[in-house]
Amino acid sequence: MAGFASTTDLADKIVSFDELGPGLYAYTAEGDPNSGIIVGPRGVTVVDAQATPAMAADVQARIATVTKLPVDTIVLSHYHAVRVLGASGYPAHTIIASDVTRDLIAERGQQDMDSEIGRFPRLFRGREGIPGLTWPTATFHERMTLWLGEREAQVIRVGRAHTAGDTVVWMPREKVLFAGDTVEFGATPYCGDAHFTDWPGTIRKLRELGAEKMVPGRGRALMNANEVAEALAGTEAFTSDLFAIARAGAAKGATLAQVFGEAMEKMRPKYGQWVIFDHCMPFNVSRAYDEAQGLDRPRIWTAERDVEMWHALQGSVRSGEIAR
Repeated sequence: MAGFASTTDLADKIVSFDELGPGLYAYTAEGDPNSGIIVGPRGVTVVDAQATPAMAADVQARIATVTKLPVDTIVLSHYHAVRVLGASGYPAHTIIASDVTRDLIAERGQQDMDSEIGRFPRLFRGREGIPGLTWPTATFHERMTLWLGEREAQVIRVGRAHTAGDTVVWMPREKVLFAGDTVEFGATPYCGDAHFTDWPGTIRKLRELGAEKMVPGRGRALMNANEVAEALAGTEAFTSDLFAIARAGAAKGATLAQVFGEAMEKMRPKYGQWVIFDHCMPFNVSRAYDEAQGLDRPRIWTAERDVEMWHALQGSVRSGEIAR
């Protein structure tokens, strides 16, 4: 039985460290999870901490090429392990997350940690250095502002999309957006904990900000308004297309396996070249099918549920069970 598609993705990725403006940088790696960097007058703020302390060390090595200041603040865009478990590798004394994200860590953080380590062995190399769950030291409900000298960074819980607690960091003067996984570019949105009904409205709020540069959750840094618009449109189209298939399947009484087969058949021609498409789709369809049947709160993924679901749906594809 084949394992998760990502278990065979063991090649190191080429890291890019791109300047978005004075003191603003994007740490990206060919579709791996991104981090954003804001250099302030007394310290550095990192948006998303990476998966392990070892990976955090690489982020800090890039930061050291542009400033001697330490990382003193981390903003978590959401609770997923690949974004947060590297936090202990920074000297930061402040870790910021939305109150909803903290609640999700308390409810399902350990299960998510265990399941993600099984899904992404390359991203969690050095996992023995992870001391445990990452807990925020400060939370907010809707928005807060970080004043980094005269520089304003708005930390906004923008709406349900990739998770219920999604947070972005918006630099209004520079028109730079650190979007977390609410937006991807050339990479498949992971929707296993998503809220499909709300995601288009969240995209609309992001579009209204008028960003001219963006660090998406995955994919390269976006350096102009046209690229930002393309990323927003692509993420919205993917999630809307998938949810439409799930709703239609649920309405006619199709099984999860049948909906998965149909989604793979219809979506691969348009999106199959995006990074981690084959890995994400079983999780994505499972959540879309649940929501289409009225389950508003995503079920918790565990390592055991991951394997059970993956094997069942991979078997359905091999046997040719595709809804027509």
